[in-house]
Amino acid sequence: MSLKGKHIGFGLTGSHCTYEEVMPEMEKLVSLGAKVTPFLTHTVQSTDTKFGKSEDWIERIKSITDEPIVNTIPLAEPFGPATPLDCMVIAPITGNSTSKFANALTDSPVLMGAKATLRNGKPVVLGISTNDALGLNGVNIMRLMATKNIYFIPFGQDHPYKKPNSLVADMTRLADTVEAAISGEQIQPVLIQRYNQ
Repeated sequence: MSLKGKHIGFGLTGSHCTYEEVMPEMEKLVSLGAKVTPFLTHTVQSTDTKFGKSEDWIERIKSITDEPIVNTIPLAEPFGPATPLDCMVIAPITGNSTSKFANALTDSPVLMGAKATLRNGKPVVLGISTNDALGLNGVNIMRLMATKNIYFIPFGQDHPYKKPNSLVADMTRLADTVEAAISGEQIQPVLIQRYNQ
């Protein structure tokens, strides 16, 4: 299947250390001919970290896609029946947003975009990045894995000795995961080895 002409929502949440990994994947979707609409949480829009300033990340996103940034819940809501997406990606998705999504809490433009996409019976692709995936947040990840129309970018432990509960998706598999999800399939294997000694 080709992604050319597909309308993909691309949500980013506050895992700032992962932005450098996902920007090339957003570029890849655009290069494959997809129409990519960015969705940003309030954290992405307003938080500067050692990984970069929020305004710089926003400018980089604007340089990748011409589609307007969806940065409020009211702007995200029309992506239900009015402007349906072919797929909604959330990469990275933090443990906090994973927990909210698994428990039907819609308090950000990103989660509203995901809710709207599920309402249309379309796929939502998640690229997890959380230090608590094998801790208390594990139940939320498993709940989402068992939910219809939710798919995961393959993920694994990024440092099992220093951060034993941490899981991060292999963002280089994002486009392949989206393509499979649009066809109704979970790319396999979903559990991978990320850590190299």
